[in-house]
Amino acid sequence: MEATTVLEEIEPPDRLYRKITLRIIPFLFIAYVVSFLDRINIGFAQLQMKQDLAFNDSIYGLGAGMFFIGYLLFEVPSNLLLERIGARRAFARIMILWGLVSAGMLFISSPWQFYLLRFLLGVSEAGFFPGIVLYLTYWYASKRRATVVSWFFAGVGIAGLVGGLLSGWIMKDMTGVAGMQGWQWLFLLEGAPACILGVIAYFRLVDGPQQVSWLSDEEKRNLIQAINADHLEKHDAKPQSFGNALKNPKVYLFSFVYFTAVCGVFAFSFWLPTLIKESGVKDVMLVGLYSAIPYGIGAIAIVMISRHSDKTRERRRHFAVCAVGGALALSLLTLHTGLPVMLGIASVATLALAALPIFWVMPPAYLGSSAAAGGIALISSIGQIGGFVSPFLVGLIKTRTGHIDYGLYLISVLLCLGAAVWLFSVRDELKGRAL
Repeated sequence: MEATTVLEEIEPPDRLYRKITLRIIPFLFIAYVVSFLDRINIGFAQLQMKQDLAFNDSIYGLGAGMFFIGYLLFEVPSNLLLERIGARRAFARIMILWGLVSAGMLFISSPWQFYLLRFLLGVSEAGFFPGIVLYLTYWYASKRRATVVSWFFAGVGIAGLVGGLLSGWIMKDMTGVAGMQGWQWLFLLEGAPACILGVIAYFRLVDGPQQVSWLSDEEKRNLIQAINADHLEKHDAKPQSFGNALKNPKVYLFSFVYFTAVCGVFAFSFWLPTLIKESGVKDVMLVGLYSAIPYGIGAIAIVMISRHSDKTRERRRHFAVCAVGGALALSLLTLHTGLPVMLGIASVATLALAALPIFWVMPPAYLGSSAAAGGIALISSIGQIGGFVSPFLVGLIKTRTGHIDYGLYLISVLLCLGAAVWLFSVRDELKGRAL
């Protein structure tokens, strides 16, 4: 009997997955929203911070990107540590540390402090998202995973929505309170929730289905059997150890594609407030409001696109269309006029972000369970270099040329190149096998 038939026969009922989703997803979703907000709020803070501290665009771009150097260096060890000590303690450690560092950015007074704290923020948060991806493999079969992962990338949209409104308000109305600037209050007020969530994580999360009290013994058996069967039916040539994953060319192809996608997302995220301001919006509160609107649209579209990808079990064209569409939308931003900029922003928020949950279905399908922790983290780590390269290059180009256009064109080309590599290197051979 074919593996797909076996899996269908032992597939747990939808009500069991609904129970799991209601128990574990809301908290992780909120935590991810906070993590992304603390990662990108520098884009709003720099509207005041650059003037107060005499930072130019190159200093800002380099500082924004330093986050990803720390993230890169510590992501694989962090994910391997999660598998060793369990999700509950690992997530608590990550959240508390990144919250403290994020709040501590209110003390920045020089470029080297800016670079150091952004680097430490990356070190602290390293392993959080790949940890979530790994954690979801304990609970969901791969054919359901794109939709579930899409909720977290919808969280990026929610972070942009909440961050735009909240950051604009803090920077406008909190300036001068207790002798602090608005950008200082921004880091303090948006960093503190991560510490609180870290404490909650320690007491609320569990390490896997075996430890929960809210599933019956029969439900646990059904779920674990389905997850094990899902692992067995993955691609026959999947690497079965982290060492083998390091030797597998597919891992590096995935890493490059993810690198290009990350470049697109963070070119957009870190420079969005600047783009809106340069289109003629001067009030910081309005900059926050206009930043929030496209993120809200994107949050809904991300889930819809991912659900369609899950329904059709097709990944290649879904990802490629989103990546190329995001590239075209980035190019639209170079027109620097109101309506085209807002249309471009909404399109990038939708397409560039929607490509990411579709991407993350594929790597686990090529990695055996013993290689998943390190392999996922390795792909994420290499890909996250794009988070350093993208804002730094755009900032450098903007400083040298006086405008941002050539930087956006460069990132657009990278997105198209990533889509081409994806189309030619990832085959549909896994289609129909619960992907």
